[in-house]
Amino acid sequence: RLMDSRATGQSECTVAIVGFGTVGQAVARILKSDLHPTIRLTHICNRDIQRKRVDWIDPDVVWTDSFDSVLASSVDVVVELIGGVSPARSWIERALAAGKSVVTANKQLIAEAGPALLTQASEHQQKLLFEAAVGGGIPVLRGLREGVSGDKLYRIEGILNGTCNYILTRMEAESISFDEALAEAQQLGYAEVDPTADVDGYDAQAKLAILIGVGLKRRVHAPNIPVTSITAVRAIDFVYARKLGYVVRQVARAELIPESTAMHASVQPALVPEPSALGRVGGSQNIVVVDGKFGGETAFSGFGAGGDPTAVAVVSDVISISTKDSLLSEGWLPMSEMPSRVIAEFEAAHYVRFTVNDRPGVIADLAEIFSKHRINVDAVLQEPGWSKSELPFVMTLERCLSSTLKKALSEIEQLNFHVRPPLWLPVLAKGEEVP
Repeated sequence: RLMDSRATGQSECTVAIVGFGTVGQAVARILKSDLHPTIRLTHICNRDIQRKRVDWIDPDVVWTDSFDSVLASSVDVVVELIGGVSPARSWIERALAAGKSVVTANKQLIAEAGPALLTQASEHQQKLLFEAAVGGGIPVLRGLREGVSGDKLYRIEGILNGTCNYILTRMEAESISFDEALAEAQQLGYAEVDPTADVDGYDAQAKLAILIGVGLKRRVHAPNIPVTSITAVRAIDFVYARKLGYVVRQVARAELIPESTAMHASVQPALVPEPSALGRVGGSQNIVVVDGKFGGETAFSGFGAGGDPTAVAVVSDVISISTKDSLLSEGWLPMSEMPSRVIAEFEAAHYVRFTVNDRPGVIADLAEIFSKHRINVDAVLQEPGWSKSELPFVMTLERCLSSTLKKALSEIEQLNFHVRPPLWLPVLAKGEEVP
């Protein structure tokens, strides 16, 4: 249905934007520019459309609150930007059935139903592309699918949530509290009014599930990837981390287990080496680092959040469809019905920060419990100048199984000197098999 453009002699691709929020408006601005003359915006669909109208959109664009009218039109590509699973899934299914290709930034939906939707796209001889679902403007999915397709990848790790990275790097730079950094992020538009999906790890969890499918060729059920919130991290943790040569980041990580269909995967705050690729990423930027059997380490980095970077990924997918340059839809994600088993158990060195009402024997009591569980204490760090009634100090532990540490901490938490629950962070060094 791609039409010939008299102006250029090339085929013209018509586009409907469904969901006219921050990203939708950014997509419209790119399409309104002269950058892509063969891509033409013809429809904008949104609830309460009168409230969404803007005067900079060309007058021949159709504004509607009816998705049915989009389906009834001759539009070539539907850009779905409403988010969530419902009604987005049924709308995408209906668009594909109506003979329209779809571009989406919907990470939750692709993580949950990507293989099924890609199968439907193939059955209807249409395309479904979702580069913007992971990493904003970073072309990481295409990079994994095409750029390193000659390698066998076995590990993916990254910083996949710009909101968390902004909060943590602001806490690090200014020694401010989590709440202060979150308020800044919300004021700047980096964080939602309800930041739960970001700070508790669910946003990165969905993105990691997609990366596992595209990069590691394994299907995982996203809710099976364990997540740990960053909300318990305090400014003092960056002080102690720096003394150890580390920084604190929300790390999404997945690694294949040799000779097994199971894998390690998790999203959690962790200590990463300060000079490492993950440690150097600041602000709202994202990074994905993959390890391959033959090619070694490859990194993809850039702005992973915000309207403009995400819109670039969306428009790039539209261009790919319009030029018939995209790979077959069914090749992007594994179609296996059985998801791989995710193993939460791992071995690593650990950082444990205690906040206590200080009294004689505190460290001895902790060391006794760790010793009982055969966990070796590596070092004890205590910054001077803190009140004895709310004293933060750190014990670093030698490598041990996470299950063993959890058992020890469950006993330690029963001791009566805690002001706050202990904070436990794995210490990630290059090559460690930590999910």
